[in-house]
Amino acid sequence: MPYRDKLANADTLPLPGPTSARDRQRIVIVSASVGAGHDGAATELARRLEASGFHVDRHDFLDFLPAHSGGALRAAYHLLLTWTPSVYQRIYAKTEKTGRPGPGIRALFRAAERRILRALPADTSAVISTYPGASQVLGRLRKTGRLGIPALTYLTDFSVHGLWVAAGIDVHLAAHPVPAAQAHAQGAAGVTVSGPLVDPRFHSATEAERHAARTRFGLPEDARLALLVAGSWGVGPVRQAAAEIASTGVAVPVVVCGRNQTLVDQLHADGIEHAFGWVSDMPELMRAADVLVQNAGGLSCLEAFASGLPVASYRCIPGHGQTNAAALDEAELATWIPEPHHLGPVLAQLLDGPRGERQRADALALYQHSTGPIATIAQSVRTAQTAAVATPTTAVRRPARRRLTLVTATLAMTAVLGVGAPLADAATGAPFYLGAYTKFLAGPPR
Repeated sequence: MPYRDKLANADTLPLPGPTSARDRQRIVIVSASVGAGHDGAATELARRLEASGFHVDRHDFLDFLPAHSGGALRAAYHLLLTWTPSVYQRIYAKTEKTGRPGPGIRALFRAAERRILRALPADTSAVISTYPGASQVLGRLRKTGRLGIPALTYLTDFSVHGLWVAAGIDVHLAAHPVPAAQAHAQGAAGVTVSGPLVDPRFHSATEAERHAARTRFGLPEDARLALLVAGSWGVGPVRQAAAEIASTGVAVPVVVCGRNQTLVDQLHADGIEHAFGWVSDMPELMRAADVLVQNAGGLSCLEAFASGLPVASYRCIPGHGQTNAAALDEAELATWIPEPHHLGPVLAQLLDGPRGERQRADALALYQHSTGPIATIAQSVRTAQTAAVATPTTAVRRPARRRLTLVTATLAMTAVLGVGAPLADAATGAPFYLGAYTKFLAGPPR
């Protein structure tokens, strides 16, 4: 079967029970609107589940946090990545192996538990998280017996921070054996290598498709093109990386800046001709490229693998950007370029040498040999039904006075935890004991 057909038909497996419209089973997915990677995985997972006959509901974990604090946490995470990346690196390093949030974040997440329970319809068969904060909450609900259906986590990263692994989660789904091994080493339950989740529109390009894509985006027809991506927020030393790619003479940089229009303007002023903001048709843009250069190790890497592009990690952002680069390099799916003087030679090898051919083959094999997560999800549902596990209970609403107290405390906590604590840590060098603060804040962007 051709590769794109394999991908398009992946996971379209029979339901574990009746398949009439009335009896179709419901799966709830909880993601987070931080960057695009968590939502991207959730979107493809929902597509495959629906193609297999499930009803699917989706929720944003940030909406479950009280007093609209989810938006404040997202903004604080963006602030750390943009203005104080060294702080993010310090916090990430301190929390990488803890696997447990600090007391402030635990209190905030516990306030979300009842909201999550109320959001689960009575006919829900399983709930799946694509975000570490949601996994922690679902794991606690499962462990304490308040969630009576299977809870699964899909690991969107190649490197597994300790906060991805939550006690109580029934199954941890991984894209590759490298993250699966990391999750297992941290005590994750039910670790399964199910393969990556990528939109089937990403596929290797024919010459006609490559020509059409370059024409559409106004790209040079005969040049080697290095597609430089920096997530949906356009963070990291992107201008420096673009200038260095151009200076190698090996490839012409084509930069995608996400929603960072300021970065687009700066790149144009720097003389980088092909700089784009948000691109709604990334599958076609990838068909125009010859190699992908990335700095975070998120969803764009998996999309490039499916598109048959060799991948290089370069000038990676702190924290998950660097650990993902190391994991991808270990998996031999992407080459981590540690120093600028290696950039030109490595790009040349990826474009025309055996290293690039080997990476393309290994990346495409990742999809061709993938079983997909649907079989594992269906098995979890079957097991739960056989065991006659109770459906989730509905949380009792708090009295109005207690709700007002919680809202007030949450607002104060958000103000302190969202900005003040990490910046104070950076300024003073004092130990920062808020545990999983930043990782729970947002997790890796796309």
